[in-house]
Amino acid sequence: MRRARAALKSRPLPRPPRRFRRGAGFTLIEVLIAMMIMLGAIVMVANAWSGNLARLEKARINNTTALLLSRKMAEVEIQYREKPLEEIPEEEDGDFGPAFPQYKWEMASKEFEMPDLSEALMSRDGGAQSELLQIIRTMTDVFNKNIKEVTVSIVYTSKRTKKQIKNSVTTYFVDYSKDIPLGPGGGAPQ
Repeated sequence: MRRARAALKSRPLPRPPRRFRRGAGFTLIEVLIAMMIMLGAIVMVANAWSGNLARLEKARINNTTALLLSRKMAEVEIQYREKPLEEIPEEEDGDFGPAFPQYKWEMASKEFEMPDLSEALMSRDGGAQSELLQIIRTMTDVFNKNIKEVTVSIVYTSKRTKKQIKNSVTTYFVDYSKDIPLGPGGGAPQ
């Protein structure tokens, strides 16, 4: 046993592996540079992730708004389809209940105003014939009396910022039951 101990004592210790030798590690500056690179990568990934989340939320809001706007416009068209234009209210509003608490709807209607095209015809070289001007004026008057413009809007209110986003769509209701005055010899019932 003594011999074994003596052999152990006289034998030199093995050299430590290369990675544990003195001076073989990373310097402080190398560690700091590596940490700065990692920090930069983490910041870039975090910005990209939050940007994607914001775009995803905006797409969800726009999709829901388009769905609700389409649904409400269809309801308005069905509700006032066969009714006289006078029965369409000038303003109406409401919400979509607890399923969509951040969304509200508004409806506004107004008389249709046809632009006066006679001035454009008169400005041409040689002007316009009086018969053509009379037809344009008559048709403008008929359009103004028989068409109503209805605008439906969806208003989204953000919970966080209280900012409102409003999207609208417009349609026109036409009263086909009224006669069109065609003048003498036009065939309209008198």
